[in-house]
Amino acid sequence: MIPTSMIPDSRRTFLGKGLRTAAAASLAPMAFPWVRAAETPILGQGEFRYRVVPGWGNLGPSTPVNDCHGLVVDREGHILLFTNETKNNVVVYDPKGRLVHKWGTQYPGAHGLSLVTEDRREVLFLTDLQRHQVFKTTLDGTVLQEWSLPKNTGKYPKEDEYRPSWTLHAANGEFFVLDGYGRDYILHYGADGEFRRIFGGAEGGIVHWGPHGGMIDVSPSGESTLLIAMSDQQHLMRMTTDGRILGTTPLPGGNPRQIRRYGQQYFVAHLGDHWPKDRNCRGFVSVLDASLRVISNVGGTAPDYGTDGKLRPMAHREDVFQHPHDLAVDREGSLYIAQFASGRTYPIKLERV
Repeated sequence: MIPTSMIPDSRRTFLGKGLRTAAAASLAPMAFPWVRAAETPILGQGEFRYRVVPGWGNLGPSTPVNDCHGLVVDREGHILLFTNETKNNVVVYDPKGRLVHKWGTQYPGAHGLSLVTEDRREVLFLTDLQRHQVFKTTLDGTVLQEWSLPKNTGKYPKEDEYRPSWTLHAANGEFFVLDGYGRDYILHYGADGEFRRIFGGAEGGIVHWGPHGGMIDVSPSGESTLLIAMSDQQHLMRMTTDGRILGTTPLPGGNPRQIRRYGQQYFVAHLGDHWPKDRNCRGFVSVLDASLRVISNVGGTAPDYGTDGKLRPMAHREDVFQHPHDLAVDREGSLYIAQFASGRTYPIKLERV
């Protein structure tokens, strides 16, 4: 055998790469028996294309999940998952999908998850559909504050009709609660946590099974508006912070459950392309530009605006997802997808190609 010291550097590099590639190829089926190399297609179009990272985040029986509802990434790069599995409602991953921490047994209706920075401290806002409440906690689960349905709103004959789905947060500390599974109202709270007003609902022009998730969107001029994922209505809705509807962005063929902004792009998780008529539909993720025009459908058909500029119905194309419900993007541009009613599957990680 020729000593490695006598092999030129370029040749040693080539051999090293070849050995690592061969080793990875031989180990992949053993590590992830349900994935073959040929089944990792490139998803999406244009500049926003991704490939699934096989087996990411699969933690086994000691850390189960049920429905995976919410995802955020903290400043340390940890990925926090909110699931309605009460053995561990919050699962904290590192970017490689390894367990860092887990906590929570008291949120049977775990749903919305928001990460907020308050005086340089990161905190979480959680919504629980079964407890009909919103909670603020530390990153390790200590409850700091909680909110139930405010008294005397005049909008709820019964308190259990209030089922908050998500919270939206402004830079000044004010926040809004979407009653996406109740009566479709939006509740406005001050930075002090005190209830201020309620708007929306049927009389405010919001159709039932609408305001599911969303965000506070700030324009280049500094104007803040509510940008809401209207789920079964297949569109995004923009409102003023006092409840006036400014307009909608149709997303035909989608079912937008949450919208997240990263840089100049918006990312939308679609529960399915025929939901709720077909509860076995798959779903996909849309990438939108700064003007809310779809530029890529990850796992879905390429966006087509036709000659009239109107978006044609979108649909899933690759059988990768099963009901995307929320998503997060890390500092490297990788996507993490939490899925609802997906057979207790863990989140999916997609690396940008």
